[in-house]
Amino acid sequence: MARARDAAALHRLLLVLAAGALLLLAVVSQATVVPPPSVPTSAPEDPRCRATAPRRGALAVYPSDMEQLQFLLNAKFVEAEWFLHAALGRGVDFLDRNLSGGGPRPSGARKADLDFRTTEVAAELGYQEVGHIRAIREAVGGFPRPPIDLAPDRFAMVMDDAMGVRLDPPFDAYAAPVNFLLASYVFPHVTAAAAMGIGPTLMGYASKRLQASILAVEAGQDAVIRLLLYQRADELVPPYQGHTVADFTRRISDWRNRMSGCGDKDEGVKVLDRKQGAERRTISNILGAGEDSLGFQRTPAEVLRILYGSRNEQIPGGFLPRGANGTIARGFFQLA
Repeated sequence: MARARDAAALHRLLLVLAAGALLLLAVVSQATVVPPPSVPTSAPEDPRCRATAPRRGALAVYPSDMEQLQFLLNAKFVEAEWFLHAALGRGVDFLDRNLSGGGPRPSGARKADLDFRTTEVAAELGYQEVGHIRAIREAVGGFPRPPIDLAPDRFAMVMDDAMGVRLDPPFDAYAAPVNFLLASYVFPHVTAAAAMGIGPTLMGYASKRLQASILAVEAGQDAVIRLLLYQRADELVPPYQGHTVADFTRRISDWRNRMSGCGDKDEGVKVLDRKQGAERRTISNILGAGEDSLGFQRTPAEVLRILYGSRNEQIPGGFLPRGANGTIARGFFQLA
């Protein structure tokens, strides 16, 4: 009898526990399930981070903008090949064969004898030029890379002309870091001034944005080269006794002014008096600029006269022995 009573009590206990479990399950199933807070994949875009929308009806690129922006490709190709070959011994085609548009490889270009830091600077500037070429081609199209001459004797002729004497031995742009920097001094100022020069002619909002973006970096490149040279301004350039780094930059700037034929739009990294310094108060001239420290600008004709080394936009030569490409440059040939 006792066993029967115990079994019955156990049976009732199990029934009570089962009923309680069912009741608890019913309560839980009716409860509202609150999901964990979701983490947004990205923060909402701040409208203040976007460029101002163009006015209604504005065009991104006007037809007349295209030839102006494409003209910059000529100087861009020269700079890209110069910096890349000097740093790496290889040029634009090594990075992207499509960018050259089938144009011939530069002649005379080779790796320069540079220290580690100067190599880094040269490579960075070269890569930047490649980016600019790509950006221009994607925005407005382009043309084949023109024939480019970067041989040592080409730079030697420029330096002889700038210094007003035949240097002995001939200046070798690839021979040492200071030689490379002096040769590099020839280019970024010209391209920055060219980018400044086309600014007022552009009408499309995308065209203006591209021009401003290129100008910002190009002016920075010029400043970097000028600063590195200013740090050595009072050093003699071996083996040319009596000629300092500052003297070379001053004479190269004067040479560019003579080639362009449009007045003084260029100054060395160290001025002889304070008439050229910032607010006429400095001898340093790391950021070469004109009145009120505003940037210099040059027309396409001026740019070609310098790159050709001929003082004439209709007579090719110099770094572009067969002339520049594009509508603007070829248009000068038709006027000859």
